[in-house]
Amino acid sequence: MNLLEIKNLKMDFGRNAGAVRAIDDVSLTVKVGETVCLVGESGCGKTVTALSIARLVPAPPAHYVGGEILLNGRDVLKMSPRALREIRGGVVSYVFQEPGAALNPVFRVGNQIKESLKLHRPEKATDQEVIRLLKLVGIPAPEARRRSYPFELSGGMQQRVMIAMALASEPKLLVADEPTTALDVTIQAQILDLLRDLKQRLGMAILLITHNLGIVGDLADRVAVMYAGQIVELAPARELLRRPLHPYTRALMASVPKLRGDTGRLVAIPGNVPRLGNFPPGCRFAPRCPMARPECSQKIPELLEVEPGRHVRCPFWKTEGPGV
Repeated sequence: MNLLEIKNLKMDFGRNAGAVRAIDDVSLTVKVGETVCLVGESGCGKTVTALSIARLVPAPPAHYVGGEILLNGRDVLKMSPRALREIRGGVVSYVFQEPGAALNPVFRVGNQIKESLKLHRPEKATDQEVIRLLKLVGIPAPEARRRSYPFELSGGMQQRVMIAMALASEPKLLVADEPTTALDVTIQAQILDLLRDLKQRLGMAILLITHNLGIVGDLADRVAVMYAGQIVELAPARELLRRPLHPYTRALMASVPKLRGDTGRLVAIPGNVPRLGNFPPGCRFAPRCPMARPECSQKIPELLEVEPGRHVRCPFWKTEGPGV
């Protein structure tokens, strides 16, 4: 059963002649209890897609020009402001990037968690529930830590507080936007282990936003690869990591540092993600693709199911070629 279903979503920033397409015909589903990773370079549209689920992108300048976002069977794009307040936190909660910036520096973390409880579960807005949530996310001495200010906590502890705030409303879908950014590898592993454990214990679905394919294999059930506002590949995580089909996915895989064998130089994808409003004609990855052909710049390829459960936006996905 699909908890989230995004159908052919299109979003512009600006109006009329000045409009630029940020999200272009994006379709994505998340089943109940499933973990889906949305992967791509910075600037690909991952965060904008994730924020669109609860209509958190300011409008204007954003304008939804097509598609549907079905959350628990209800179209978010047709919801009233009151209905939106109910699903924000009540159905879908967010763990934002950089917890040090997301947490209010002048309030104790326990009070910030309690504020979330007051909004969605007022009968549970107690110190005991705050302590329980801090214990749930693995914060030691929660009775004392609830009285701490954000600056008194490490980056890893701040991220755990953010997760506790997100869980306070008992959401069905947790959107984690780059939850390991700016954390060292040891703390990154702890946060990912925490998300995996919480998913099993609470039965939540998770949409994980990341640019790091190295963390996908341990957590994801399915992976959606995004480039320049479009989904270019969608597949079960193990299948995608074992045999990536789209040239962009292959390039991302090749750029992951190797810990064994002859590592040599790090591999980089040439060029940059195109800017909004300056997308190349045809396939948007063609100017950076080592397998590009003249016809690639003539028509935007469709996202087609080429194998059961595997979708690719490239007509030449069978062609063997270099990763970059």
